[in-house]
Amino acid sequence: MKVEWLHSFDDEPVEVYSEVGDDGYETRKVELFPDGRLEYADGHRETGATGLSEVPVGTVAGIAAQEEFQPHVISRREFEEMWARAVAARGE
Repeated sequence: MKVEWLHSFDDEPVEVYSEVGDDGYETRKVELFPDGRLEYADGHRETGATGLSEVPVGTVAGIAAQEEFQPHVISRREFEEMWARAVAARGE
């Protein structure tokens, strides 16, 4: 899932990419910030202030009901490309 977050905060992500397990919880996440910085988290590591949610992410419709969020279902390939970019950006 990709969620665009429409806001004007410099220190909050503008896009959040989440890999979600069958149980509704995030297994990996990438956050894109206004300055182009990428942060990420999985079950073993976190960068910056990015961490996995402690509650299920909810449905696309539920997220879309909040006007500041624009969720999109994305392909595994699109998520994997963002994950690879985030990891490479941190030199890992």
